[in-house]
Amino acid sequence: MKKLLFMLICAPLLAIGQDDLLGEINIEPIESQYASAAFKGLKVVNFESTKLVSKNEMTLIVSHRFGSIKNGFESFFGLDDAVTRLNFIYGISDAINVGISRSSFQKIYEASAKYRLFRQQENSFPFTVVGFNSILVNTALEKANLPKLEFKDRLGYTAQLLISRKVSTNLSLELAPTFFHDNYVQLNNQDNSQFALGAGLRYKLTKRWSFNADYGWHLNRADSSPFRNPLSIGMDLETGGHVFQMHFSNAQAMNTNGFLGQATGDWSDGNIYFGFNLSRVF
Repeated sequence: MKKLLFMLICAPLLAIGQDDLLGEINIEPIESQYASAAFKGLKVVNFESTKLVSKNEMTLIVSHRFGSIKNGFESFFGLDDAVTRLNFIYGISDAINVGISRSSFQKIYEASAKYRLFRQQENSFPFTVVGFNSILVNTALEKANLPKLEFKDRLGYTAQLLISRKVSTNLSLELAPTFFHDNYVQLNNQDNSQFALGAGLRYKLTKRWSFNADYGWHLNRADSSPFRNPLSIGMDLETGGHVFQMHFSNAQAMNTNGFLGQATGDWSDGNIYFGFNLSRVF
C-alpha cells in the first residue's frame, strides 16, 4: 500500500520532468528577427526605398509635382505648371515587385522591377539590400526637332542598389548607388551613361508622422550642365491603408533618370517644387 501511494505521488512529477527533457530536445534555435518598417513609403521622397509591396497586393502611387513656387501668384505657386505620375506596382511575392507607370513629365512610360536580396536581421545581417531596375520610353521627343530620331533614342535605363539600415526605432538610413543611361541626352558633352550616389533618411516623429529627406550626388555631370543635384525634404503621414508624403524638391521629374539627370531648381533662390506621393494598397 505504501509503495502504491508513493508511486501515485511521484508519477506527476516524473511526467513533468519527462516533458521538460523532451522540450529541451525539441526546442529549435530562435531565429533572428527581421527589422521591420524601416520606411513606411515605397519612396523615401524621390528615391526608391527598400520597402516592397506584399505578395498578391496591388499598390497605386499617385505622384504630383507643382511648378516652381518662385513665380508666386503668376503661376499660382506652381499649380499651373504641375506634372503627374501614376505608378501601379504588383507584388509577385513578398520579395519581388513589378511596376508600370506613366508620367506627364516628358510623357514617359516606364516598366520596373524591384527585388529584395537581403534583409536586416538582429545579431546577423546589418542591412536590407534591394535591387531596382527600370526601362523607360520618352514619347515627348519629336522627329520634327530631331530628324534622325529613332525609337531607340527614346529609351532610358536604370540600375540601382538600395541599401538601408534601421538604426533605431525612430531612425532609418539608406544609400543608393545608381547607374542610369539615356540614349538621348540634351547636352552633347554629357555622357549617356551616368552615375550617382543617393542618400536618404527617415526619422519617426510620432506614431503616424515622420520626417523624410533624400539627396542625389551626380558623379559625372558635364561641366557645362545647367542641371543640379536633387535635394528633397518632406513629411510622411500614415493613415491606415495609405501613406501620404508631402515634400519640397528642386527636381520636378519623378523618374530616376529625370530627377537625377535633369533637376533644374535651386534651393538658394527659392526655385523649388512642392509635391506629394500618395500610396494606396488594393
